[in-house]
Amino acid sequence: MSKQNIERIHKIVKRIRARGVATKDELMAELEVSPATLKRDFDILRDRLGCPLVWDKHKGGYVIEDGQLFGGGIFELPGVWFDASEVYALLSVIHLLDGVQPGLLEEHIGPLKKRLRDMLGQGNHTAMSIEQRVKIVHLATRKLDGTRFQTLATAVLERKRLIIEYWSRAKLEATEREISPVQLVHYRDNWFLDAWCHSRDALRIFSLESIKAASILDVPAVDVDESVVTDHFKGGYGIFAGAPLHRAKLKFSAQRAQWVAQETWHEQQSGSWLDDGSYLLEVPYSSDHELVMDVLRHGEHVEVLDPPELRQKICEILCAAAQKYGDCLR
Repeated sequence: MSKQNIERIHKIVKRIRARGVATKDELMAELEVSPATLKRDFDILRDRLGCPLVWDKHKGGYVIEDGQLFGGGIFELPGVWFDASEVYALLSVIHLLDGVQPGLLEEHIGPLKKRLRDMLGQGNHTAMSIEQRVKIVHLATRKLDGTRFQTLATAVLERKRLIIEYWSRAKLEATEREISPVQLVHYRDNWFLDAWCHSRDALRIFSLESIKAASILDVPAVDVDESVVTDHFKGGYGIFAGAPLHRAKLKFSAQRAQWVAQETWHEQQSGSWLDDGSYLLEVPYSSDHELVMDVLRHGEHVEVLDPPELRQKICEILCAAAQKYGDCLR
């Protein structure tokens, strides 16, 4: 609905409530609209807002028959209104949210999507085709258990502690931990949980797919100061926490520079164009795990200039990879 529609509908209801009855001529004169426009407003009130608006032949005008409401009560207009463009925007955002992990939140957002479509009216093809106009492509997404995700999300929002069984891929072992969840993080198509681990007495990052069991305790979670959380996680490169210990200098070829110069690898990065058209990117890091992967995906179009230990690691990885393709080398 447009803002003009909303204003007129408010005036119609207010007029009828004030006098108990209103004729069509009175409403058209007050609203300065045609019979066709008034009829459309009546249709919106009845069909989309559920208003028991009826013609009372004894009173000679339109009245609101609250007694016809299902379950009783008095008809009231919604407290929050959206015009069509706002509903489209909401539907698009909800589609994006659902696309983060398809099916994970359908139980909760499905009814909301239906309600928003109903607000636009029946037969509105634009609303129904949003899923076909906004496409989300996933890469290397790890599967999650929907029920477990909801348990974790509930604990985060209700500020409750959790007991989890966590599988360590590095150690190939499961441990039981008591944690105070801080926040859910969606990063590179996968979910993580930042939490205070009472077993380690420190902030930790947990991959959700590695949480094999979780139960909520009836114990309040420990509130970690937001500044402490921010300082702990912001310094590292990628998902890895910790204060930055090194600063990588990466030189990208002129061909690849056109893309890299537009990318944000770290909020504290710096970059500059070189005379030969190449691009120098500098990023801080603590753990080099993700940085190494990001460097390698650019292949021969990037050179690590500094620090020496990162340059050496990349060199060793590339040499080991080249040996696997020895039959292709000339």
